[in-house]
Amino acid sequence: MSRGLPKKFPIAGVENVIVVASGKGGVGKSTTAVNLALGLAANDESKTVGILDADVYGPSLPTMMNVNAEPELNKQNLMIPLQNYGLKCMSMGFLVEENAPIVWRGMMVMSALQKLLRQVAWGPLDYLVIDMPPGTGDTQLSISQNIPINGALIVSTPQDIALLDARKGAEMFRKVDVPVLGLIQNMSIYTCPNCGHQEHIFGKDGIDKIAQAMKLDILGDIPLNKHIREGCDTGKPILVTDPNCPESLIYKDIARKVMEILKNQKNQIT
Repeated sequence: MSRGLPKKFPIAGVENVIVVASGKGGVGKSTTAVNLALGLAANDESKTVGILDADVYGPSLPTMMNVNAEPELNKQNLMIPLQNYGLKCMSMGFLVEENAPIVWRGMMVMSALQKLLRQVAWGPLDYLVIDMPPGTGDTQLSISQNIPINGALIVSTPQDIALLDARKGAEMFRKVDVPVLGLIQNMSIYTCPNCGHQEHIFGKDGIDKIAQAMKLDILGDIPLNKHIREGCDTGKPILVTDPNCPESLIYKDIARKVMEILKNQKNQIT
């Protein structure tokens, strides 16, 4: 898979690229990507952070970040990312009508991705978080083969069927020489707001097996919490509305760990 790959060219002005992926949909990957990007910015206000929604067929960034307008062009004819909550944002959802379905074949999707990567005035940017579509298809391969990626984060619920696909996603990135920075277990536990009873709705500690088998770290354990869901549904992520709540602190801690891993990577190279 890694043989005969095209030469990778960095995105102009972008220092670090982090992809957030999952083996299947419905595990909270996009919510995690948004809050990770916000966590990176919150941990170091001197850093500039952007987020790219690479899900061409089902873009969610316009809703989650409460931005929805057509990007303007600069003098170099590059699209200027929209901004909210201190993040630079780009999504196919900004370029098509809200309810318009995108019925494209693979080559059209690849062309659109190239525009979102290369024809956007991203820089200067310290971190670009790419919210991948679920699965291990054309989008993942195209992005992995065309730009240098500093690392991938794999998001999964503890459910067995989700974990099977999560492992496939991690293996795919390894085959195309993208470092897997770690795993994030989402919706791990539910705490009743009335009595405090805790329930492992999707299973308990399922991601531990993958972490041990693949020798990966678990960077965070995010509970099932309606405020996290409501925040992204209304375009007000929990890191914006309640930055010091326990859930927000988990996202910040994940972001801190990612920053440390990337810093150590650079130190090893130099």
